[in-house]
Amino acid sequence: MNRLESPPVALRISALRLAYGGRPVLDSLDFELPAGQVAGLIGPNGAGKSSLIRAIGGAAGGMPGVQISGQIELAGHCIERSRIQALATLGLALPPEQLPTMLSGRQALQLLTDLRLSAEQGPAALQESESLAGRLGLCPWLDQPIYGYSLGTRQKLAIVLALLGEPPLLVLDEVLNGLDPMSALALKDELRARADRGAAVLLATHGLEVAERFLDRCLLLQDGRLLADWDSAALRRFRQPGHGGLEKAVVERLRQARPL
Repeated sequence: MNRLESPPVALRISALRLAYGGRPVLDSLDFELPAGQVAGLIGPNGAGKSSLIRAIGGAAGGMPGVQISGQIELAGHCIERSRIQALATLGLALPPEQLPTMLSGRQALQLLTDLRLSAEQGPAALQESESLAGRLGLCPWLDQPIYGYSLGTRQKLAIVLALLGEPPLLVLDEVLNGLDPMSALALKDELRARADRGAAVLLATHGLEVAERFLDRCLLLQDGRLLADWDSAALRRFRQPGHGGLEKAVVERLRQARPL
């Protein structure tokens, strides 16, 4: 790509509205996530972060009582019109309780490899996944059934499954929770390496200190609306003496949106 060209858009959200039983959860969301960027999704509980991630993963449409409008595009493919092509570009970390518990971790990796990748791509992808599993401290558990895993070990497996095969868009919901410091560092290093190779990363997190120092961009949600979209320059500015950090910026913006 010419340096003057804009990177391709990995995720485009346009006028997205989502309601459960008539109760609005997402309200007219619009943003784009370009290739090569690590963006964070932050906000208080109930802000709509997990609902947005479910919608990106195609899990919101068609559910009883759910009303959804607007458009979600993954690598140029609209989920509504080209669901298979769109979701083929996505690496989404499953909630730990949704993992196939009767399989071992290795069997789950093999199953996803068979479903997503060609026979030519599979061996190299599995080798890379085992390397990542090693850096996350997961290897001792790979041949054990998932039902015996702790929550943290399931989280690690969900991460490895999401990253299998170099998907161009990675969407991860609170995956740093429950990870020990070495595993958390290994994951951040891996996500940065994936971004350097052209992947886009959307990471929902409550860890504002991690967000401030790790992310290229930070999206603040409140009541299903996008309150702030801070770029890397803003995040650097928050770290300077006297600025109070990202935490102060978030609190101030939330107070402005909902004054006492």
